[in-house]
Amino acid sequence: MKVAILAGGLGTRLAEETAVKPKPMVEIGGEPILWHIMNIYAFYGFKEFVIALGYKGEIIKDYFLNYHYRSHDLTVDLKSGNVKLHDGGGENWTVHLIDTGTETNTGGRVKRVAEFMQGEPFMLTYGDGVCNINLPQLIEFHRCQRKLATVTAVRPPARFGQMVLDGDRVSQFREKPQIGEGWINGGFFVLEPGIVDYIDNDQSAWEFDSLERIAAAGELAAYRHEEFWQCMDTLRDVHLLERLWAEQKAPWKLWS
Repeated sequence: MKVAILAGGLGTRLAEETAVKPKPMVEIGGEPILWHIMNIYAFYGFKEFVIALGYKGEIIKDYFLNYHYRSHDLTVDLKSGNVKLHDGGGENWTVHLIDTGTETNTGGRVKRVAEFMQGEPFMLTYGDGVCNINLPQLIEFHRCQRKLATVTAVRPPARFGQMVLDGDRVSQFREKPQIGEGWINGGFFVLEPGIVDYIDNDQSAWEFDSLERIAAAGELAAYRHEEFWQCMDTLRDVHLLERLWAEQKAPWKLWS
């Protein structure tokens, strides 16, 4: 099953970073968050990706075009231009980079990547959120539901830290815990080809047009993920993810 990632939005709420790069290329621990998301899927054996490009898509293209060389030691013959690769790293992934247009809305991008899947079911997520989801369980849940689409429902992180008081003493402090109220769209979808019938054109919004119509038709299932999930909407979110990574407490780091 291929994995589609939406990576074409403007990321206006993170303008400090996205003025010069697309949001999925904002780095956590020295690597773009897009790389982190792809590693979550690759950990479970899903290593073929379709990246929907838009805003500053050329930066994502350049990253993957040079990825092979960045992952190895090199010897460069400056006279001939020949490059010799030495032993080094590099993931065994296949990455399709699809230009879906700078003005295309999320639904239009989903439709374009769905057409690339040649009638096969596929997974989809956004290029700005990480979690410690069990993907095989998600897929099995989707198959059992027999619906056109499954969305991962998550608990949103609290906006502020949470304190537990014992008299005048703070007995527990948690920074931005997952709250126990409500469910939101956490991405990490499993989709059937038929979802394209619910996307009118490039200006359709996946969330406000297509998902609402799919749900109204009784074709949207929700997989509840009770554990860690975090999107990267603001600079504060970037700092939180960076701190978790630096302290080696990143719950989404399933790989070694």
